[in-house]
Amino acid sequence: MHDAHAFLQALATVLCVAAVTTVLFQRLRQPVVLGYILAGVIIGPHVPIPLVADPNIVTTLSELGVILLMFSLGLEFSLRRLFQVGPTAGLTAVIQCSVMVWLGFIVGRAFGWTMLESLFTGCCIAISSTTIIAKAFDEQNIRGALRSIVVGILIVEDLIGILLMAMLTAVSTGSGLSAGDLALTVGKLAAFLVGLVVIGLLVVPRVMRAITKLQRPETTLVSSIGICFAIALLAQAFGYSVALGAFLAGSLVAESGEGKDIEHLVQPVRDLFGAVFFVSVGMLIDPALIREHWLAILVLTLVVVFGKIISVTLGAFFTGNGTRTSVQAGLSLSQIGEFSFIIAGLGLTLKATGTFLYPVAVAVSAITTLTTPWLIRASGPLANWVDRKLPAPLQTFASLYGSWVENLRTSPRQKTVGANVRRMAMMLLLDAALLTVIVIGTSVMLPQVTAYIDSRIEGNVTLTPMIVIGLAVVLALPFCVGIIRVARRLGVVLAEGALPAVPGGKVDLAAAPRRMLVVALQLASVFMVGAPVVAITQPFLPGVPGAVLLLISLGVLGFAFWKSATHLQGHMRAGAQVIVEALAAQSHAKTGDDEAAPDVLHGVRQLLPGLGEPESVALATSSAAVGRTLAELNLRGMTGATVLAIRRGTEGVLVPSAQEVLRAGDILALAGTHEAIDAAKDVLGGGAGSGVDAAPV
Repeated sequence: MHDAHAFLQALATVLCVAAVTTVLFQRLRQPVVLGYILAGVIIGPHVPIPLVADPNIVTTLSELGVILLMFSLGLEFSLRRLFQVGPTAGLTAVIQCSVMVWLGFIVGRAFGWTMLESLFTGCCIAISSTTIIAKAFDEQNIRGALRSIVVGILIVEDLIGILLMAMLTAVSTGSGLSAGDLALTVGKLAAFLVGLVVIGLLVVPRVMRAITKLQRPETTLVSSIGICFAIALLAQAFGYSVALGAFLAGSLVAESGEGKDIEHLVQPVRDLFGAVFFVSVGMLIDPALIREHWLAILVLTLVVVFGKIISVTLGAFFTGNGTRTSVQAGLSLSQIGEFSFIIAGLGLTLKATGTFLYPVAVAVSAITTLTTPWLIRASGPLANWVDRKLPAPLQTFASLYGSWVENLRTSPRQKTVGANVRRMAMMLLLDAALLTVIVIGTSVMLPQVTAYIDSRIEGNVTLTPMIVIGLAVVLALPFCVGIIRVARRLGVVLAEGALPAVPGGKVDLAAAPRRMLVVALQLASVFMVGAPVVAITQPFLPGVPGAVLLLISLGVLGFAFWKSATHLQGHMRAGAQVIVEALAAQSHAKTGDDEAAPDVLHGVRQLLPGLGEPESVALATSSAAVGRTLAELNLRGMTGATVLAIRRGTEGVLVPSAQEVLRAGDILALAGTHEAIDAAKDVLGGGAGSGVDAAPV
């Protein structure tokens, strides 16, 4: 009876204080998540306020909140959608985690922490908080492409987190982690996911469809939450996180086609226990420990915010997302959460870290949790600002890159091309793996090799380590060069798939865009391969030679990238002239012989490879864009589509400036992905009944 009373007291304290703080934050028009965290600080054991809830009870309840939040996320993110964004999200997650592990390790060493403590620090700040982002997205009603890519990245990050924990455990216990152990860990995880998904698809959707046919909401609610908890418990039994199991449960239930109705039923229960989770985070905040380790907390907070923004933005952009979506994804993922607590707690359990790391991780998580809603809210304006401040050649590249990737995804699949891409991707991974083995092997075996050489050869003992390191550098150099060369060959194959070359010795009008795409893909490939290599080898290297080598390589490729972008700008201006002439011919055809227009438009498509498939939009008098400048409209920043040219009566405006005022009757030639162009039509008033006429150019 005492336990029941304590449970009731803790729940009442949490909910009553949270109710007051959230009402206050609603009045102040601030995210309610911040109110929950403040409630946790008030009722936590670290402040002198006579309102204390039992931390153990609150933690238990908060686990239910994590499970239900992830289940709700899975309900709206079916397995089909996960597989669609999986490749791009996976690459972005690998880049982000690699960069953050490296940065965290460097910060730890700078503060004088041990090798293991620095490694745990890097892993702590690598994984973003799915729970915090899910709540913030729900509060701000964020949907569409941004939500899809962010959730995809988060799910892959959780899988990476599981692998990191396995490796940290092996390293901390002194057993090491061989290639066989790593392969076994990955194989077990893959087998669990495949088995759960296959069996779940056969059972869960059928069960849920049968239950919903009963038309009893309470039965549907109880059954769906029961499935959620059962799969979450199954995941925990296999050694994985309950959050991963709950997300998969939601995705499986969503495959029944009843996800929307079930989500509506689950929402009140999810909100209740989700509030308890965020209160529990606030209860972990200890002002005394924050004061003691304030400098480390400040530095790590800045590293988390800016490191994640930059790495996620670059990764998301190079995998085919537009500038706006990529910047917004980076700002959304700039925090750490529940996985950081787990990894920091693992370090304490294994006695691999000092007692300071856990409160530091909690403090960084709490601060970034506070900043996340504001960063998400500011992501749109900041994305617009980034787009405006980019140099003109980079603006041109950013607006066209998405359409090239779209062409690559929709181009007809050829077995020979696919085989070449897979072969070169395997060569990239092999070169990276051998380079990693050489670096780690040299570091680990240097004392033994040096002693062996000194025992066999009489000479200057102090020079022996330098000679061994020099030989290792010579051995590793071909693999570094191989990564750059194979990355270029991979870029050529992919670029020719997106922008096929003209056969028969004809003039290749897609040459400039194709060169730009080759350099961009080479730069992206080197970055995607180099970042994990640097993160893995950093603990075995003094200083940052690996990072310096990667930055030099990226700098050289960046110079080539800039030159190609400048040439692309000239190509686009020439293309804009062709578009203006085609628009004039199209207008003449409409007033005269209507049958002539399709031939002119077909010719334009043939003459403008690399500029996507531009479309023309005629502004009606009722359009909201009339009388506004392109800067005020911010079309590219809002949608990702760019205005190549404007046809105005008998005048033609080539690549108009930001101060160009739009007028009724203007015909705008837009370029970008199909999704970006559709969004631009809506902004220009091109929706149903808006008065904007759109025609393909």
